[in-house]
Amino acid sequence: MSEFEFIPTEKQIQESNIYKFMKKHDLSSLDELSLKSKNDLEWFWKSVDEDIGIVWDSPYEKILDVSKGIAWSKWFVNGKTNIYNSSVEKFVKKDPDKISYYFESEDGETSEITYSELDSKVSKFANGLKSLGVRKGDVIAIYLPMIEEAILSILAAAKIGAIQTIIFSGYSSDSLHVRLKDCNAKILIVSDGFHRKGKIVSQKQSIEIALKDTVVEKTIIIPYKGVDEYVTSENIVFYEKLVSSQDVICKTEILDSEDPLFILYTSGTTGKPKGVIHTHGGFSVFAGHQSAYLIDTQAQDTLFWPADIGWITGLVWNVYGLLMMGASAVIYDGALDFPTSERIWKMLADYNATIFGISPTAVRLFKKNNAEPLKLFSLDKIKNIPTTGEPLDEDSWWWLYEKVGNKKIPIMNLSGGTEIGGAMLSVFPGMKLKPSTVGIPVPGMNLDVVDDDLNSVRKKNGYLVIKSPWPAMTRGLLNDDKRYLETYWSRFENVWFHGDYVFVDKDNLWYMRGRTDDVINVSGHRMSTAEIEHTVISHNKISDAASIAIPDDITGEAIVIFFVADKKSKNIAPFEISDYISDKIGKVARPKFIFQLSDLPKTRTGKIMRRLLKSKLLGNELGDLSSLENAYVLDEIEKLG
Repeated sequence: MSEFEFIPTEKQIQESNIYKFMKKHDLSSLDELSLKSKNDLEWFWKSVDEDIGIVWDSPYEKILDVSKGIAWSKWFVNGKTNIYNSSVEKFVKKDPDKISYYFESEDGETSEITYSELDSKVSKFANGLKSLGVRKGDVIAIYLPMIEEAILSILAAAKIGAIQTIIFSGYSSDSLHVRLKDCNAKILIVSDGFHRKGKIVSQKQSIEIALKDTVVEKTIIIPYKGVDEYVTSENIVFYEKLVSSQDVICKTEILDSEDPLFILYTSGTTGKPKGVIHTHGGFSVFAGHQSAYLIDTQAQDTLFWPADIGWITGLVWNVYGLLMMGASAVIYDGALDFPTSERIWKMLADYNATIFGISPTAVRLFKKNNAEPLKLFSLDKIKNIPTTGEPLDEDSWWWLYEKVGNKKIPIMNLSGGTEIGGAMLSVFPGMKLKPSTVGIPVPGMNLDVVDDDLNSVRKKNGYLVIKSPWPAMTRGLLNDDKRYLETYWSRFENVWFHGDYVFVDKDNLWYMRGRTDDVINVSGHRMSTAEIEHTVISHNKISDAASIAIPDDITGEAIVIFFVADKKSKNIAPFEISDYISDKIGKVARPKFIFQLSDLPKTRTGKIMRRLLKSKLLGNELGDLSSLENAYVLDEIEKLG
């Protein structure tokens, strides 16, 4: 582990939002802030609410209610609000002509929209949704690329009290179907196709398949690239016709703090994705807190973070957190390295971006291609470089620090999750830091590293737990309270078990050490081994399968499939399985390697021993084999060269 320390300048410290917050409350250090926020949660989150300027239609009567247990905590009890009031609506009054978003597509089309224009377009869309019978509590499914209408859809739903579920546009029809069915979506919003790496992407067939056996009443078609052709029908509505005659004024629905804002799906250790629920009040305060204090978003900033809105990263930084600070963002719909890897650096320079968010996968890609952005473009406007989605290795940290930050800009590594509502560990403006650290627990969150007996540990790997509630904690899992309690609250009593291994060094800096469960993280996209395996086994020529993750220089982790053919099939071409997985889950799940075995290594009770598959493949020590029933299978696996 490197002993190098980045030392911030006095200017970097004093101009940050977190420093101003500490100064306001007479706190001299981040350590002092962290301690006070842990010991007095209600003081801290009330102070954040006031500092961010959340707009309450009616004040809350109580900050925190744990009467039904910590797992079912409620925040800002009986307060009335709508996140739209605290974001777009607030800044329309302050600075209506300020640019809220710049949009750029892969083929070079650009546009921009002011806060005033954003508000008008959102209102027209909101009125259009209401004309289709959408009411408070109805679910709106958004299956769009990164375009203006994706932002409008999210905000329009929030404005009228509908619940959004944003579904990554790269998901297959099966993945889309599962989510539409689980949340009982009433409306589906899609585009007429898009471009990726110069190729057209049609979604029409996938959408038609996904809609079968769901309760979706209307599908709204957004005009974009004209790849897919639709005909107006009882179920098909064209966006332009829907909004053209609508009023530019729409009353923002007054909601309870605990009313759901959105449902976002994430993978778990079973095949079914988890529907994570976030609320207007809690998420408003937390998203503002994340944007203001973690990455130091200020009204004069322009953020460029190519994170899809189908992930929590995109929702926090590109939508709600951003708009609550009255800042601007660049939204890019396209591949980061198309037509060349210079695309991203040119955009950073062209838009004078001050905050540049990037995933570790993207960093590894650029590093592998020996990119030298500072030799071609001026990036001197950038003040912070946040990164999240998966662990950032030390080599990639150094590349970012030297090749993009010019050894002057902090690399703000964060770690969190969909269920968290954002980041729970973060590097903060003005703090000393070391390569690849995820900093410290964010103020207001009571994190610890523990052993099997819940004893705190330091300077060795332990389990990441959260010992107190926080405003954006998920309000259960959609339609599955039992799974929620089993997943997060069953390991330790009244303690959230996150499923990560972490390490805290002598300077109290935290580092991620990987997952405790069987979730594979490819380029920040988390997929369960169960979901992958269930898909492989559904192939009509395959009887059994196992999936593992191995390290990958570009994607962080890569998927490896081991399978057993059924008795009727002898040799199955790897591409056949690879294509099948891509069709069923999405291209993000395409395996790097596929191996056929006569059987899978199993215990006498039938449990697949995935650790042995991984160890054998990577040439590592196999360890204890006493419970293995069919050791001969391991001889069929050759070490990767």
